[in-house]
Amino acid sequence: MKGKKILVTGGTGQVAGPVAKALAADNEVWALGRFGTPGAEEELTRHGVTTFRWDMDDTTGAALAALPGDFTHVIHSAVRRGEDGDLNTAVEVNTVATGRLMTHCRDAEAFLYVSTGALYKRQTLDHAYAEDDPVDGVADWLPVYPVVKIATEGVVRAYARTLGLPTVIARLNIAYGPGGYGGVPMLYFKRMLAGEPIPVPVEGQNWCSLLHTDDLVEQVPRLWEAATVPAVLTNWGGDEAVGMTDCVRYLEELTGVEARLVPSEVTRETYRFDPTRRLELTGPCKVGWREGIRRTVEAMYPEYATTRGAVRA
Repeated sequence: MKGKKILVTGGTGQVAGPVAKALAADNEVWALGRFGTPGAEEELTRHGVTTFRWDMDDTTGAALAALPGDFTHVIHSAVRRGEDGDLNTAVEVNTVATGRLMTHCRDAEAFLYVSTGALYKRQTLDHAYAEDDPVDGVADWLPVYPVVKIATEGVVRAYARTLGLPTVIARLNIAYGPGGYGGVPMLYFKRMLAGEPIPVPVEGQNWCSLLHTDDLVEQVPRLWEAATVPAVLTNWGGDEAVGMTDCVRYLEELTGVEARLVPSEVTRETYRFDPTRRLELTGPCKVGWREGIRRTVEAMYPEYATTRGAVRA
């Protein structure tokens, strides 16, 4: 992708950050955000990204009014997750901000909204969730978050039709890699380093579809190409089913650091995806999960990287 004018929200995060930096090499990329993390804005500008101050809580819309409106492509991954438990405020902030953003960028060639797989109604731990599976927005580990995503998906669908804006909704699985905080596998590794317990299901293990940021970055332009009116919906995860307990055990093998796995009724639930539709839109992933974990550890924790975790044939 070259010569486009791209707008990114959530540009300091695990998803949009790598996208903004990669696409800035051949495109004009703008990142919207509050940039509260020290050094985050400078890191983007070093890669040629233009930053623009935008708070999703802005009730006046004044900030967006000062933003150029000639973007060709948009990826919207910024979210108010609702860690404070205030559902009404989180829904208000996310839906209104998204509607205003889509209206401002109504002439774009494609709009990509990053949703989540956490909104699916929980079935068996190893169930492969497809796009037409039922949703309920129940997540004990962060109750407000999936409800917010369901509400915002509704807004995105409505505005795609109302504005005639080609749109794709991508329900993200677990993105991971050396950028940002590393993703959920590296959160687990930090707990391992601290000797903290890692809750796991009493029986079986949580399954997921890890997506390395290299694959994520490569797939964004293909998702934009798939954007339509009405909005197209797809899961967005890796090709492989990965057990999170297996992932932690591999981290043990790779680094020599012991994990304290503690059976619990409440865990950070993850979801395995049926990748069929996403494969049709983007093609296969290139980074296997073991290779991706190894590369992430080598980049973020080189002092713990060993040859014991070499990628298996």
